[in-house]
Amino acid sequence: MKKYYPAGNITDAGNTYGYGVAYLMVSVLKACGDNLTRENVMKQAASLHIQNGPLSLPGITISTSATDFAPIKQMQMMKFDGNTWNLFGEVISGSGT
Repeated sequence: MKKYYPAGNITDAGNTYGYGVAYLMVSVLKACGDNLTRENVMKQAASLHIQNGPLSLPGITISTSATDFAPIKQMQMMKFDGNTWNLFGEVISGSGT
């Protein structure tokens, strides 16, 4: 962010969200290769499987399928100790429904 958006605040959730969405879009476009048809872009977007993305917590997987477009189905609990947030427990998985 220092290079491309030096005025941006790294603690702003909007900047974090934008980076995450852009990262996923780049992943989809790379998977498309030279075939940038709508059909192929949608096919690749519906077959994501990314482990340890740049903004993901360790153990969280981003994945989609032809029948399930929700990319995040896991989480990890955290608690605030008065100064910072601390992870605790295992990664929790859900069905996405």
